[in-house]
Amino acid sequence: MLRHGPVDAIRIKEPDAGDGEAPAKECPDCHAVIHAAYSVCPECGHEFPPPKREKHEATASSEGILSGKASRSEERVSEVSYHVHHKRDDPDAPPTMRVEYRCGFNTWFREWVCFEHSGYARAKAEQWWRARSREPVPSSVEEAVELAEAGALAPTLAITVERKAGEKYDRVVGHAIGDKPPRLDDPVNVPEYAHADLGIDEEDIPF
Repeated sequence: MLRHGPVDAIRIKEPDAGDGEAPAKECPDCHAVIHAAYSVCPECGHEFPPPKREKHEATASSEGILSGKASRSEERVSEVSYHVHHKRDDPDAPPTMRVEYRCGFNTWFREWVCFEHSGYARAKAEQWWRARSREPVPSSVEEAVELAEAGALAPTLAITVERKAGEKYDRVVGHAIGDKPPRLDDPVNVPEYAHADLGIDEEDIPF
């Protein structure tokens, strides 16, 4: 399922044309080059050791069997970064703040906070900010990133990640947050915003 998707929405790659060279290997005894499928060298009778088989995990996967089925996991956060994000295929769309969470050795999860949107998206952004900061809710994404980089937000200790079978990207649906920091003493000294690299490879971002 992890490789091919849920059983009602299987993703199958097109087979290769088969025009490439046949796989081959060299016999360590007589140095004859033979087809890789041979278990015994046809030239000298050397017996090759059996191929190593990949072992499956000790526990079953929680990946959904049918499309739309959701599974959740708790991920401990080791690093958080904040960026101004412009939607690549829609230059007129308002920017969002892209929050990136590093979990484990080098696994990243992302969410988008919509300070410059209106309606429900803006209300969710205000709720997200107030849960983490004593500073007033910023009116722009650039201001939000500046404040975040200046230490205005509480640390994120862990996140809840939801995976839906058949969907390409995971979603951050919950947070374990530390204590809110005190108000910044002098907001004038907030460091200037250093423009983030916007060359993100993801597509179909909701904002």
